[in-house]
Amino acid sequence: MKPVKRILISQPQPPQGHNPYEELAKRYDVTIDFFQLIRIVGLDASSFRHQRINPLDYSAVIFSSTLAIDQYFHLCSELRVQVPDTMHYYCISESVGNYLQHYIQYRKRKVFPAPNHKYEELLPAMHRRPNEKYLMVVPDTYNDVTIKMFADNGIVVKPAVMFKTVPTVWPKDKPFDYDIIVLFTPQGVSSIQHNFPNWQQGETLFACLGDKTANAIEEAGMRVDIKAPTPKCPSIASALEAYLEQANA
Repeated sequence: MKPVKRILISQPQPPQGHNPYEELAKRYDVTIDFFQLIRIVGLDASSFRHQRINPLDYSAVIFSSTLAIDQYFHLCSELRVQVPDTMHYYCISESVGNYLQHYIQYRKRKVFPAPNHKYEELLPAMHRRPNEKYLMVVPDTYNDVTIKMFADNGIVVKPAVMFKTVPTVWPKDKPFDYDIIVLFTPQGVSSIQHNFPNWQQGETLFACLGDKTANAIEEAGMRVDIKAPTPKCPSIASALEAYLEQANA
């Protein structure tokens, strides 16, 4: 097993004190770089129109993030759609709901947050308004599990793609020569292929989170070497530690 010297984590660096990789770097004498291989960009009005969705056909909007809020109101402005004061807003958390104050006069009877970040917690408020028509702001990579959960509970929700995931350009002066590359989404695989079309995996190890990311790596003709979650390694950090304990012993 070849000793590991350099690891790429394809996410922004966590804040100090909440970075599970800091201890790994010290304990196993490895260099860990953080670089987000993908980024989110909003759709413009022209691209959004292809979905044939009129925001005014809906009486309520479901938001999963502050980014979704920004993009919804930005697109409405670009489309010259005046969001009515009667619009209701269902949010994945109280902090997301509070962010609406940047765009509307906040009233509790208009904003319904999920206190524990679970969409199921929105169902009671939804069931009290059986005539509501729901639009949910989603990225192009959205998973329809949430849409199906609402449908199973008698709530019809229309997904509206308002932003998309695109590859981040790798800096020309930054070597791409890591012993382990950690990926968290299938789009990370696409970003590597976009930035390095002739790159070969060779002895580089891929660590990944989840089956979808693992499948994307394998479908690209590459190899998955470290995977989480597993019963012994519920997180990427613990999976890396298990590997480094053997490789860098």
